[in-house]
Amino acid sequence: MFINETNLRVRYSETDRMGYVYYGNYASYYEVGRVEALRSLGLSYREMEDSGIMLPVFHFSIKYYKPAFYDDLLTVKTTIPELPTTRIKFLYQIYNINKVLLNEGETTLIFVNTKTGKPFMAPEYFIEKITSFFN
Repeated sequence: MFINETNLRVRYSETDRMGYVYYGNYASYYEVGRVEALRSLGLSYREMEDSGIMLPVFHFSIKYYKPAFYDDLLTVKTTIPELPTTRIKFLYQIYNINKVLLNEGETTLIFVNTKTGKPFMAPEYFIEKITSFFN
């Protein structure tokens, strides 16, 4: 299992009239967690895309427990619970500065060849970077 934590601060534009983070923004926060988790492994979304790999989202789910507010410092805990195949699953937990769990979510992405538009197995270099976390 691979785990990474990323911090981000809630911007005013991400809140609604009640001062809560608008619910749709959590997908973006999860993306930040996902991109930074891969970056911490030495993997770059941009480089993967430039090499002909897309990772479209196949599944997204979220459970909300408590709101986040403007200027809150949040921690996005991103977990890859299993070795990827043609799909890669990410689990997320977002905490506030007091370590209160605000929400949990999950995404599944698919490795897709940009030329053919078809799914394929995770590239060998990707598997090599992550395998040690699953032994």
